[in-house]
Amino acid sequence: MSKKQVYTIIDVETTGRTNKITEISIFKFDGETIVDEFTSLVNPKVLIPTHITALTGIDNAMVANAPTFAEIAKDICRITKDSIFVAHNVNFDYNIIRNEFKTLDIDFRRKKLCTVRLSRTLIPDLSSYSLGKLCKSLNIHISNRHRARGDAAATVILFQLLLTQENAEATFQKFLKHNSKEATLPPHLPSKIFEALPEQPGVYYFKDKKGKIIYVGKAKNIQKRVLGHFYDKSKKELDLCRETADIDYELSGSELIALLMEDAAIKEYYPQYNTASKRMPKRFAIFDYYDRRGVRHLAINDAKKTPNPFIIFYTIRDCRTYLERLCMQFELCPKYCHLQEGVTECSHFMIQSCKGVCKQEEHVDTYNTRVAEAILQSSESSQNVVIKQKGRTVNEEAFVLVKNGVYLGYGFIENDSQISHADELESYLIKQKDNIDVQRILRKELVKTNSSTRLIV
Repeated sequence: MSKKQVYTIIDVETTGRTNKITEISIFKFDGETIVDEFTSLVNPKVLIPTHITALTGIDNAMVANAPTFAEIAKDICRITKDSIFVAHNVNFDYNIIRNEFKTLDIDFRRKKLCTVRLSRTLIPDLSSYSLGKLCKSLNIHISNRHRARGDAAATVILFQLLLTQENAEATFQKFLKHNSKEATLPPHLPSKIFEALPEQPGVYYFKDKKGKIIYVGKAKNIQKRVLGHFYDKSKKELDLCRETADIDYELSGSELIALLMEDAAIKEYYPQYNTASKRMPKRFAIFDYYDRRGVRHLAINDAKKTPNPFIIFYTIRDCRTYLERLCMQFELCPKYCHLQEGVTECSHFMIQSCKGVCKQEEHVDTYNTRVAEAILQSSESSQNVVIKQKGRTVNEEAFVLVKNGVYLGYGFIENDSQISHADELESYLIKQKDNIDVQRILRKELVKTNSSTRLIV
């Protein structure tokens, strides 16, 4: 390894949830010796929680007269300039410091190396790569554990050891390449697991060291979406990535089935990082009524205030989109479908198919017959439906099955299978449970899909 390369080996202590720095320690290292050091307590300007004080020993009194981050920012810039930022779980320390600089309108950027990922590559098969257990395995003494200077000093010794390992130079060069993801991936996630993720639709499962599922997500492109988690610098994402040691996945073939798979997995595993809303989603109803002329109207209202709706959606926008489709398909009047209010005659910018009931050019009974047909189709299509989807491979198709208004599940069929009736689909069905979140997903799909992808059973 070239001795000309300079590294700054860094550790920070923070306030925990608010992620404000309470202490920072930086050792400037030229590959052989420490050439500079900067260590300081930092006034975070927020209270330090008691459980953080119990861990680090740093309390509010200790930092009351310490400099703020703004007061030491120049020192940090100076000592880290033209160096590679090194830390144990580098994304945590790097992003904490970078976010502090952002509050000062300073764009702090450095090349970075993670001693967790380097250790996993250069010293494989250890039981743990947490700083404490790793140092114990390698006989590296840590004084003042969970204090910035103590942890940073131990990381310096670890880093020196890594520099001397077989294949160290090639490994460091690989990790420092511009397109390398080694500095982006979670510290405990082997790169081969990420590289094996497909660029196809499906669901993915983040797992911790014990194999417990801690997050479930869905994606059109699994690998691309997973990588997005690693670039997200929110505290939730940083905490999630810090705990992730494995990622599993299932292909779905389509985004709709991925959504349904994701919902089922979340309800089965209750992952700690999936923060699903605890509020019942609001529902909106499309219903019908007659006016004094006897014209049958279609309108939207809060589902709670609507005794006999013929179809339910979960956004006003989806209701309007669906009504617009009914208007065009059955040549209904936008005025009497309440897509236009306060007009004597309809003049919708998009729907020009009205036959003139609003101008008294069409008999009310004739118009009402088409409204009845629209309601009947809507009721049937929401009660019994097969939604065709792309399969996971070019040799199969997928489907979603709803019968009597109940979601039964989804399935995959080989292209050469002969299906003559919807009942035959049930032998291919992966059974699932119905719930209000699934109904919301399917209602949205009902708005989007057309007759070529939606079959009435």
